[in-house]
Amino acid sequence: MYKNIQSTVSYLQRLAQLTHDLPRDMVELFIIPSYTTLPDAVRSIDRDLIRLGAQNMSWEDEGQFTGEISPLMLRELELNLVMIGHSERRHVFGETDYEENKKVLTALRHGMTALLCIGETAQEKEFGVSAEVLRSQIKIGLHGVTAEQLPQIWIAYEPVWSIGVNGTPASPDYAEAMHKVIKGCLGELFGAQAETIPVLYGGSVNPSNANELICQPSIDGLFTGRAAWDADKFNLLIRDAITAHATVSE
Repeated sequence: MYKNIQSTVSYLQRLAQLTHDLPRDMVELFIIPSYTTLPDAVRSIDRDLIRLGAQNMSWEDEGQFTGEISPLMLRELELNLVMIGHSERRHVFGETDYEENKKVLTALRHGMTALLCIGETAQEKEFGVSAEVLRSQIKIGLHGVTAEQLPQIWIAYEPVWSIGVNGTPASPDYAEAMHKVIKGCLGELFGAQAETIPVLYGGSVNPSNANELICQPSIDGLFTGRAAWDADKFNLLIRDAITAHATVSE
């Protein structure tokens, strides 16, 4: 819940200008602005340069759901990416794995990419059940998803204890271990086709840890929060991460 319409448009235009030379077959750049900014956001930039998404969505197309946003409303804006199950939706607003599943299936039904966010709390980590929590969130969240729909599934791993102002970044080794758990669970559900599902790491990603995180073999991308609020600084983080990843891949 940051940036008004004017600041969002300025930010997007600046980021598009700074990153226009990056080959989009090598990196997909996406931004998920607040709801009130979306109509202006979609008109302000070349969507081939920056993909735009919504921060949440109702599982119903229409009806008596005051305050909710329908997938039909998002499609009217030609949005095809929606974030589902962000930690704050789960832990501040009480959304359940079963509700996230309904949203995933609704997004897929409308031809949208569903970005499912998962992650364990500090207490769950302390009790040693992080892997079980992630596997449960995946199995419930993706229940009913078919193999044909997998190209429309993204996963973002955000340890609850690592996000926000007081978050502690996960070590690259810990993040890699949890990404292996996630990919293993996806493989159990969907077989070899699960390899097409990108799994992103989010959780206090910053210029100090982004390069080491992106170089982990099971981390497919970065889901950046506060470190992305300034377009110039985000551009540098992106470029540094691309360079670091290319060096490891050689």
